[in-house]
Amino acid sequence: MPGVSDLHSIGELARASGLTVSALRFYDSAGVLEPALVDPVTGYRWYTDEQIAPARLVAGLRRIGMPVPEIAAAVRAEPAAVHRLLDTHLRRLVDGLADARREVTRLRALVDPAQPATTTLLLTPADLAAAVDAVRFAVGADPELPMLSGVLLDVESDGVRLVATDRYRLALARAGADVDGPPVRVFVPVDLVDQFRPLLDAADAWPVRLTVAGADLHVAVAGRTLTGSALSYDFPDYRRLLRKAVGERPAARRIPVDVAALRAALADPAAPTVAREHDGEALAVTVLGVDDQGGLRLLPAADLGTDALRVGVNGGYLLDALDAAGAPQLVLELDGPVAPLAVRRPDDADTYSVLMPIRL
Repeated sequence: MPGVSDLHSIGELARASGLTVSALRFYDSAGVLEPALVDPVTGYRWYTDEQIAPARLVAGLRRIGMPVPEIAAAVRAEPAAVHRLLDTHLRRLVDGLADARREVTRLRALVDPAQPATTTLLLTPADLAAAVDAVRFAVGADPELPMLSGVLLDVESDGVRLVATDRYRLALARAGADVDGPPVRVFVPVDLVDQFRPLLDAADAWPVRLTVAGADLHVAVAGRTLTGSALSYDFPDYRRLLRKAVGERPAARRIPVDVAALRAALADPAAPTVAREHDGEALAVTVLGVDDQGGLRLLPAADLGTDALRVGVNGGYLLDALDAAGAPQLVLELDGPVAPLAVRRPDDADTYSVLMPIRL
């Protein structure tokens, strides 16, 4: 243990690192940057030369707004892991900036209403049909939650992201498009979606033309033009929901599954379930776990204590998600009993769904 003469006081470390004294006290209490020595009589904190560089790292991560748990991980991690944390945080900042820009645009329109700009998208019928089919099952049907009763179209510069949720499941898909006009978010009523979806199957090689002008919607497909009005409700911030649901880190287990085999297992009347009560009604819960070979298995009630990665879901919702994915092979991401279940296509990072877990 070095003597006090070889150590730096908290004030000296503050000047050397760019952190304030109060910040150093906070990061000590949070277990991020603990002093090498604390005087048992005076309570003074003392730090070594080797702690200056970590303190400067903490200061920089603090300046870019990295969460404290990730700062703690970065201080103790190898360089490669720190780079991954920085990449993850940078993506989070980029997403947040895009969200802020969209919100500022909406606020400017509230402050100074003007003639709405028009945005036109040209999409192939097949791409739009696949995206609609991937999210339609998750549209909310509760009349008391009209803000969930449609499909959000989040138009970007080179395509559109479709999003739907009913609180218990969240589905996303993306279709590439030729976009003419500013990015826009429009909440399309499910009735209009259900009107144009059958036309996509009969459409020829000509692209679908989707026009958004304020709340006015026009869909030209297969020689017909359907019109409607966007819903006026604020659709939930799906990016925040995703961060809360699946987070930024990889799932504990990614399990490839054969859709036909899993579908047959779920539909089998003898499939194991666990009885639980939800909203005052009895519910048969499907519990997913991992077998000895790392594959997926359906757990009976007697085996609930044997698998730390078990997750309970509504079996009917899982069947819907499997069908909506439209692929023979999928990947299920399990992360424990209280974490949502993600259903992903291995060949398409933009199309997936998330099912909320049922507490076991």
